[in-house]
Amino acid sequence: MIMLENNFAAHFAAADWIDSWNSHDLDRILSHYTDDFEMTSPVIIKVVGEPSGILKGKKDVGAYWAKALQLSPELHFELVTTLVGVNSITLYYQGVRGLSGEVFHFNQEGKVTKAYAHYTQSG
Repeated sequence: MIMLENNFAAHFAAADWIDSWNSHDLDRILSHYTDDFEMTSPVIIKVVGEPSGILKGKKDVGAYWAKALQLSPELHFELVTTLVGVNSITLYYQGVRGLSGEVFHFNQEGKVTKAYAHYTQSG
C-alpha cells in the first residue's frame, strides 16, 4: 500500500487529469493508466452497450472514450475537490452531465489500475 501525498493528488487532479480531458487528447488521457486498467461507468452501458458497465485495457477503454469524446464535443470538466485515500484518489468535478465523482486506484508507479465513475442521476 502507498499513502498518496496531497501534492501528488493535486498534480494528478488539476495539472494532469482534468487538463488532459479538457484538451480532448486521448493519448494524454490514456497516459495516466496502466495497459490493463479496468474502468467502471454507467456511461459504458449507454455508449458501447456493455451491460456490465466494465471495460478492461487501454484498447477497449480508449475506443469507448474516443466515441464518448465524439458524442460530446463540448466536454469540459471543472474540479470541485479532491479526496485522498490509501492507494486512491476521488475527484469530484462538474461536467456536462452535472456533478461527477471518480475514484482512482493507483499502482506503485502512480498509474491508475482501476477507476470507478459516478454521475448525478438525471430525472
